[in-house]
Amino acid sequence: MADPLTRGSRGEGVRDLQARLGVLGFRCDADPTGVFGGATEASVYAFQRDRGLRVDGVVGRHTWSSLVESGFSLGDRLLYFRQPLLRGDDVADLQRRLNTLGFDARRVDGLFGPETQRALVEFQRSAGLVPDGICGPDAVAALDRVGGLAAGSVAAARERDALRRGPHRIEGRRIFVAAPPGLAVVGDNVARGLTLARAVVVLDVSGDDESVLARAANGFDADLYLGLAFGTGAPRCVHFATTGFRSETGVVVADAVARQLADELAESAAVVGAAYPVLRETRMAAVVCELVPSGDAPALAAVVHRSGAVARAVVRGVRQAWERPTRDAPTRDDPPGGGAPPAG
Repeated sequence: MADPLTRGSRGEGVRDLQARLGVLGFRCDADPTGVFGGATEASVYAFQRDRGLRVDGVVGRHTWSSLVESGFSLGDRLLYFRQPLLRGDDVADLQRRLNTLGFDARRVDGLFGPETQRALVEFQRSAGLVPDGICGPDAVAALDRVGGLAAGSVAAARERDALRRGPHRIEGRRIFVAAPPGLAVVGDNVARGLTLARAVVVLDVSGDDESVLARAANGFDADLYLGLAFGTGAPRCVHFATTGFRSETGVVVADAVARQLADELAESAAVVGAAYPVLRETRMAAVVCELVPSGDAPALAAVVHRSGAVARAVVRGVRQAWERPTRDAPTRDDPPGGGAPPAG
């Protein structure tokens, strides 16, 4: 889409938006067709919360892509590995089914990548199908014959096992740190602290689009993506989570950082799961620390003034997550996209 849609927008794009929201159960009937009013905005908020997106009521590229992806159910189309990657709820459903059956498709991110292809081929072989890596009617029928989703996920179990086994050190870990220009001083202090701990660090303060940052972190082959960001309310440490899946390493890092930040921020940071593009599209564990609300100049000034202490708290949390993972990932998670929309 060319320009974001927001309250006050009109035209065919808004009509298409309202139709897509309505099909998903987010009705906009109180607004005239083609007019982005209060009812449409409320539905956008609800959709963004449900999908684990940033809840801002604006239909930009990432929200629109999520709307399109949500229209696919498993069996609607052939799924296979290609570039650019196929995306959609049908891919996520396939990944969940494969993971719960013991075929490790890795993250349930709705992106049909090489790991998903590999797991599908293994399933096809076990089911006596042609192992061509294409999920068509035969593969869907075989998945249906197996029955409902089993309990647990091989992908989550693999992550938990990796946390327990280690190595339990930060030295040599590759960490991609990203911060927007307004939080660059905090990002610089975090990068310095991690470097002193002998991690291999890249710092990006460009403020680029999340998908661009995800590609850069993937290109760096990072072990962790650590983002510092503006939020829409109280501080949060956000890890990747979708229906039926969460990043176990991401949860542990987010929880440890939130605990360390408790004494440095005006409010304690919540630990929540979401599907922000940068969390979803990175191949490694990823955590975004939303330190201050966007546009809150006094809160930003306070964090910048205490940038050294805030950064040290973040570094302590990251180190603790890797050096002393003495327990399973915590369960005090909010559901993806939790929290109320901003007022207005």
